[in-house]
Amino acid sequence: MNRDLISRLAHADHPVAAPLGDEAVARLLARALPRGDERILDLGCGGGEWLLRALELRPQARGEGVDLSEVALEHARREAARRGLADRLALHHLDAAEFTGPPADLVLCVGSTHAFGGLLPALAAARKLLTPGGRVIVGDGYWEQEPSAEAVELLGDLADLPATVDMVTGDGWVPIYGHLSTRHELDDYEWNWSGSLAERAPDQLATASEHRDEWLRGYRHCFGFLTLVLTPAARR
Repeated sequence: MNRDLISRLAHADHPVAAPLGDEAVARLLARALPRGDERILDLGCGGGEWLLRALELRPQARGEGVDLSEVALEHARREAARRGLADRLALHHLDAAEFTGPPADLVLCVGSTHAFGGLLPALAAARKLLTPGGRVIVGDGYWEQEPSAEAVELLGDLADLPATVDMVTGDGWVPIYGHLSTRHELDDYEWNWSGSLAERAPDQLATASEHRDEWLRGYRHCFGFLTLVLTPAARR
């Protein structure tokens, strides 16, 4: 089974492909869409859940999503049709790092900064696609505690929370809202990932078990997730 299909099955019961609950997603979107008629772009949209919830929250908004996974995009198309949102959503089967479209009022990149090579390159890409005064929602991991060598090998060379925020502000962004995923949100995401995959694809039980073991023994004790609503700092 290919990785795209594994990911789609693993997110069947947690359609937001990041460790955030429904209330947190709604708060972040409300802060990022003050007018209600914004054009929204999701770089690495996956199954499109952020876009779909944004369009439900703001009936005058329009959305555009970019992702390399045709499996995920097909899910997004079906969900958009089921929820009556297809006429306000455009989807592109493309590497998010290669997308060049008209500027958006809100650019999303939550849990997909790896597509650009990290947090700051993802923000650089978002800046190029942002209208003046626009906003970005970006979500990425950080170390809550000193990581083990195994955690670094699994998740990469992350920074701690203050250093992560410093990187963002030092790059010319102003945080106007943020959310730190709670222990419940982090655990709920991981239990759903491994459990949904095991339930829907018994032939992938070993993959689900391996992921659960990496989480419990490798990074549960040290991994955190930060989601920020940002706007570019005023140029002086």
